[in-house]
Amino acid sequence: MTNTASNLPHIPEDAPFSTEQKNWLGGFLSGLQTLQAMGATTIDTSPNAGPAQPLDILYGTQTGTSETIAEEAAEKARAKGFIPRLAEMDEVEMDQLAAMENLLVVVSTYGEGEMPDNAHMFWEALTASTAPRLENLNYGVLALGDTSYEHFCQAGKLVDTRLEQLGAKRMLDRVDCDLDYEDAAEAWLDQAIPDTGNAVVANDGDAAPSSTKKSGWGRKNPFMSTMVENRVLSGAKSAKEIRHIAFNLGDSGMTYEAGDALGVMPLNAPDLVDKWLTRLGAVAATEAPGFDAPLGEVLTRRLEIMTPSRDLIRAIEPLVKDDELSHVVTNGDKEALDHYMWGKDALDLLNMNPDVTLDVGEVLGWLKPLQHRAYSISSSPKAHEGEVHLTVAAVRWMYDQRQHRGVCSTWMADHVPEGAQAGIFMSPNKSFRVPEDDAAPMIMVGPGTGLAPFRAFLEERRERGATGPNWLFFGDQHRATDFIYEDEIAGFSESGLLTRLDLAFSRDQAEKIYVQNRMVENGKELFSQLDAGGSFYVCGDATRMAKDVDAALHAIVAEHGGLSEDAAVDYVNKMKLEKRYVRDVY
Repeated sequence: MTNTASNLPHIPEDAPFSTEQKNWLGGFLSGLQTLQAMGATTIDTSPNAGPAQPLDILYGTQTGTSETIAEEAAEKARAKGFIPRLAEMDEVEMDQLAAMENLLVVVSTYGEGEMPDNAHMFWEALTASTAPRLENLNYGVLALGDTSYEHFCQAGKLVDTRLEQLGAKRMLDRVDCDLDYEDAAEAWLDQAIPDTGNAVVANDGDAAPSSTKKSGWGRKNPFMSTMVENRVLSGAKSAKEIRHIAFNLGDSGMTYEAGDALGVMPLNAPDLVDKWLTRLGAVAATEAPGFDAPLGEVLTRRLEIMTPSRDLIRAIEPLVKDDELSHVVTNGDKEALDHYMWGKDALDLLNMNPDVTLDVGEVLGWLKPLQHRAYSISSSPKAHEGEVHLTVAAVRWMYDQRQHRGVCSTWMADHVPEGAQAGIFMSPNKSFRVPEDDAAPMIMVGPGTGLAPFRAFLEERRERGATGPNWLFFGDQHRATDFIYEDEIAGFSESGLLTRLDLAFSRDQAEKIYVQNRMVENGKELFSQLDAGGSFYVCGDATRMAKDVDAALHAIVAEHGGLSEDAAVDYVNKMKLEKRYVRDVY
């Protein structure tokens, strides 16, 4: 259906939009008349109608979730008559931001309230004294986070506040999403992108980007996949239990690329559920208050009963009357609380005062929904058709004479043998990919299970026939027990695929040696490959390893590039913008 521009609709006074949204729509409809004068002669309201006025959508992501939501926003915007302009936050300069009129920001919080990797430079520029005034900008922020962390959605809160400080107008309230973000994010997008009922067929030649093909499987609807391999990689005397796990994708239609993650939906361990039932003085068949299922099923499948939620910690503190717990909770000292909670799980808190009678419904209200766990995929689909592989550390420890276990890692290790099934789904991470240029150098730093994606990267480069050099930094505690995939890595080296391998087994000598030490030792050659257009990848522990590797990288660039400290920062930032320095850290 087409209409002439003279038939542009007006905005009814009782339209279900806020004042800010009405102002935005007014500008949008005015823009349609401008586009008509520039050659867009018709307004098409058919489902396949072309877009009209620009809507900028920026995202900051660490693992790809914010990018996926931003892509969904772009699809909605296109369907509702806008030209979506999608970009990572770090790709936008301040003069470009100042020229925008309507902006949606989707940003996740990483670590302890930090900006994700692809938003650092944007944030630094936004908070600088030279940041422009933004009085002409209408904006909205969707923040993603995890309420288990003290600084929940901090990155989104900071961006929201700073845009307002610079004069931008908030067109709708920020929404802070927890791990179960889907419904809240969809509702926010529907509110943030009003449906004008019009789409302009413009003559600007802009092509809408193709949308990602979706299989239909996700966190709420995982594919029940058969485990086809589940074997221990680490040695018998290792302090760790590292497993190689492979799932069959069957007829799921799911696809992935090297660099993506796999979501696995776990169940809580049966013995832990039994201990919870005993502590609550209840039986499994009892109907769970507030749920349409028996208590045993709720504790097994629906709620997080291992990791204490912040609500549980706050609620149990006045009941158990433990002076140390009361002190750290009252003072709000996160470091002290983390130290106090080290090794404890939620049941440990409930058991601190066995004489306290607990109300089952009240306790269930303190708990968060049981969430999936995301693991870096350790296979290339080109090398393992119809399968997806993981490299998983099964986490186990003793506390208070009771064995504690990681929820998903030990569930797969102990309760999902070969032939059994588990719910899985793909989590794309488009920022973490092998170099597009098959001749470019690839440098990988992945100690421990951080090796996972680099096994996939090497397989991917082999299957693609890439000719560029591949350099791996790997390490762990002891070579004899912790050199996972040693035979495969030896094969990569013998074939010439892996052109250089530097190992750092920290406890095989008196002085501990880590991957960052090996980087510094080989700094001249490392910088040479970076300067030749090489890509630098890091995977593993974010708390210490990734920070130490980043510091080593900056030092290497400064020393061997003959650069000042500030110039080295600029050099590394340029690598980030070019997607030649990317991280998958946790």
